[in-house]
Amino acid sequence: MIEVTRLSGKTFTINALYIETVESFPDTTIRLTTGSTVLVKESEEEVREKVRAFYLTIQILSNPHLRGEDDEEK
Repeated sequence: MIEVTRLSGKTFTINALYIETVESFPDTTIRLTTGSTVLVKESEEEVREKVRAFYLTIQILSNPHLRGEDDEEK
């Protein structure tokens, strides 16, 4: 989960695993795999960094195959 801020200033958490796209229009728009769209105050880069940190926390990026690396046992 990552914490983001609505344009109204209210913070909330969102499950980063459901984020499909993050774009700037100029407001940062997060589109979820559920079809929902959320506008947030954070920049596109800030959201990307929060997602990356979340993935590292749950060790989703610890798998060498997901990182695009060769099998470590070779």
